Amino acid sequence: MNGLRQFSLEGKVAVVTGSSRGIGRAIAEGFAGAGAAVTVNGLNPETTQSVADAIVAAGGKSLALPADVSKAADVERLIEATVAAFGRLDILVNNAGISPYYKPAETVTEAEWDEVMRVNLKGVFLCCQAAGRVMIAQKSGRIINMSSIGGTIALPRLIAYCSAKGAINQLTRVLAVEWAPHHILVNAIAPGFIETDLTKGLRENPKRHNALIQRVPLGRLGTPAEIAGAAIYLASDAASYVTGHMLDIDGGWLAL
Repeated sequence: MNGLRQFSLEGKVAVVTGSSRGIGRAIAEGFAGAGAAVTVNGLNPETTQSVADAIVAAGGKSLALPADVSKAADVERLIEATVAAFGRLDILVNNAGISPYYKPAETVTEAEWDEVMRVNLKGVFLCCQAAGRVMIAQKSGRIINMSSIGGTIALPRLIAYCSAKGAINQLTRVLAVEWAPHHILVNAIAPGFIETDLTKGLRENPKRHNALIQRVPLGRLGTPAEIAGAAIYLASDAASYVTGHMLDIDGGWLAL
């Protein structure tokens, strides 16, 4: 057996939500490099198209589809357009997410709570549901949900974010069990702190950044490319017996 061939995504079709930047873009580009046709998704049409164009320029296959994953109609259009363009759907990565509020729990407003839940949890469910219908008909598929170490441990001042990620872990387990008979594997990746726009403010605050680095056994933040490698693994034949799993990529944080 060719060990590297197990990680090939040749002939596969993937949708990666929130892939116009950061972790999502790294995953989309990684999938394309492994041979998959990739639908790039984001809210901004220009940045979404620029990522798809970059993938095509590098020799890959890609389609740009701006959509709001918190809206069922947008999600249906995202999945249907992907199938129309590429003929099938093999992989869904639910990466779209927000973390706009860092504040004490008692000060979080109803609107702020709803905003985070709408994107980080409802959006994941809607995408899983729409993609799941296609994959059930195909009798095959891979779904990768982006969780966080905040779904396992408490991150103070991030109550809505952590609550949504904890719910994603359980959503992942339920779907893994429910859809196993259809040969659909459902897993989650739980990153620690990664160098993205979401952590920019933290990285620009020397006191908070240094305190964080001291908490990570590897002594640094992760990179989007390090998350993309895990996504390629979970999407590939190398992970054909893995489902209902939360893969922590946190520099050793949870090992302490």
